Amino acid sequence: MQYTQQCAGTPKKGYASCNALRVTGGTTAFQEEQAAKKGTAPQSVRPNAAADSPTGYGPSDLQSAYGLASAASSNGSGKTIAIVDAYDDPNAESDLAAYRSNYGLSACTSSNGCFSKVAQDGSANLPTADSGWAGEISLDLDMASAICPNCNITLVEANSSSMDDLGTAVNEAVSLGATSVSNSYGGSEDPSDTTYDSEYFNHPGVAITVSAGDSGYGAEYPATSQYVTAVGGTSLSTSSNSRGWTESVWNTSSTEGTGSGCSAYDPKPSWQTDSGCSNRMEADVSAVADPATGVSVYDSYGTSSNWNTYGGTSASSPIIAGVYALAGTPGSSDYPAQYPYNKAGTSALNDVTSGSNGTCSPSYFCTAGTGYDGPTGWGTPEGISAFSAS
Repeated sequence: MQYTQQCAGTPKKGYASCNALRVTGGTTAFQEEQAAKKGTAPQSVRPNAAADSPTGYGPSDLQSAYGLASAASSNGSGKTIAIVDAYDDPNAESDLAAYRSNYGLSACTSSNGCFSKVAQDGSANLPTADSGWAGEISLDLDMASAICPNCNITLVEANSSSMDDLGTAVNEAVSLGATSVSNSYGGSEDPSDTTYDSEYFNHPGVAITVSAGDSGYGAEYPATSQYVTAVGGTSLSTSSNSRGWTESVWNTSSTEGTGSGCSAYDPKPSWQTDSGCSNRMEADVSAVADPATGVSVYDSYGTSSNWNTYGGTSASSPIIAGVYALAGTPGSSDYPAQYPYNKAGTSALNDVTSGSNGTCSPSYFCTAGTGYDGPTGWGTPEGISAFSAS
C-alpha cells in the first residue's frame, strides 16, 4: 500500500506522522489545521514572536532545568546520537550550524566529522525533500545538540513515513554505531506492531527513544514498543523553588497534549510493574513539550522565518536521547528503557505530580501523581544517573 502522508495530521495505516507542534509566527500546527477547516485565520498564541531571533528555551535553559550543565560540558565525546526522520531536509547541516553558532556551541559539521546525513540504506542517495519533515528534523537536531553538545550526530532519512522505511532507518542508525536513536513520529496501534518490534526496535545496548504523541490521551506506536523508551511531554516554567523550574503534564486542549496509555497489543516488559495495564504502558519518562513553553529551533527550509518556537513530544524524545548519550554507553545486553525504573522515586528524577491529558480509568493512565503515571512516566531528568547502566 502507498499513501501520501504529510508531517501533520492523522497518519494512514502503516504510516507515521511526525509529532512536532510548530509555533511559527505565533501559531501551532493544530491551530493552523483547525483554522483551515473553518476557513478562518488561526489564532496566535505568540503574537509578538520575533522572526529573526530565538524566543523559546535554549541549551542553557534546558541544561539548567534538567541538572545537566556539568555533564553537558564534559561528557558525550565519541558518542553518536542518531536522528531518524522521513524525507530530506536539504538545509539540515547549515541550519544546525546556525543554531549551534547562535548559542556558542562548537561546530558540528560533516567536514569535522561531527555531523553526517545518510539515506535509510546508509547511502548518499537521499529521499525527496519535504518542508514539513524538515521542520521536524531541525527540531530533533537542535535538541540533541542542546543536551549533548559534544556528541556526534547522524541524521538518517527514511524514503517515506511508512513504518517499514522508518524502521529500516532505525536499523541503519544502529549499524552505524549510534548508542542513542531518537524517533519523533508515531501512529495508531496495530496488531502488526509486535512484528515491527522484532524487525526494527529490538536493539539491546542502544537507547531508542520515541515520542509519546501529541494528540492527548491514547497510546501510539512505536512508543508502545516493549524495546524503546517512551517519552512523554511536560509544560516547563521557571519557578522560585529550589530547583528553579516547575513542570506539569502538557495539555493544551482535548486533542492536543502529550500521549499516554495502555497498549492494546505490545506485551509488558519485565521491568515495568504498574498494575492497571497488563500490556506495555506509555510513557516511561518525559521532558518539555508544551509549545507555549517551547524550545527555539532554527529552520530555514520552506518557512517564512528562520527562528521559530517549537513544541510537541518531538522535542522531548531527542532531549532524552541526549541525556542517555551523556550518561554513557548502555550495557551490551541492556534495554536502557529500564534504567529510569532502577532509580524510580529518587532524586535522580523530577517527579511530575500535576496535570492530566484526558479522561481515563484507572486515573494514572492520564493523570499525574506521586510516583509513576502515564503522561510523564517516572518524571524528568535531574542529572544523568537515572539514564546510566550503573
